[in-house]
Amino acid sequence: MVSRSLLAVWAVIDFLLLAAGAISVALSIIWRNPDEMLSLIFTPNDLTAGLVVGILLLATFILSLGAIVQRSHVTIGLIILNWMLIIDSIVLLAVASTFWYFSLHERENFFKRYSAISDDARVVLQDKLQCCGYFNATDAVTIRAGTFCASEEFVTVTNNATGAFCVGPITDGADVILNNTFTTIYGFMAITVCLMLASVCVINKRKEDERFRKIDAKRGGKGFV
Repeated sequence: MVSRSLLAVWAVIDFLLLAAGAISVALSIIWRNPDEMLSLIFTPNDLTAGLVVGILLLATFILSLGAIVQRSHVTIGLIILNWMLIIDSIVLLAVASTFWYFSLHERENFFKRYSAISDDARVVLQDKLQCCGYFNATDAVTIRAGTFCASEEFVTVTNNATGAFCVGPITDGADVILNNTFTTIYGFMAITVCLMLASVCVINKRKEDERFRKIDAKRGGKGFV
């Protein structure tokens, strides 16, 4: 019989899988709300990838419940679960590595995104971050009266003298969010790997119990003693 301690470990890891899926779905939905900074960091495709990851993990959790409640000699459910966990791990690795690779060239990558956003969104970021331009005072800048970058004279003289360019605050804030994002996703991958190893242990124990049961049956149910 599978020990209670092994089942307890398996259950804890499975609960962590549920939590990981719920977090991925929740953040992918919440971060779709209008926010210029988050929109600059995460594209719609990034958020869709996070949603897919969350749904995949939740589906795996549901599959795991069906696998673990099968009769003790049945292991096919856990075997299918492990294949599903392998798929989860590959997807998680791909998504996390994409964010990690993007973070290696943040200044250039965010310049492309910052240059492509609308003037209204850029004004919001300029006011929020108190900066004008990206790499320099006139680089991807939106001049609008009544905002932080109110005039060309302010941008080219005052702001240029202070060096309040947007590349610094944008990459500083984005770096923290991106690092936390791909580190967390790699952590989710650790959960899937641990659950797979725990499932292998349960499978082996069930096979061992079934083997001894068959041997015992051949001996007339008298056992080994």
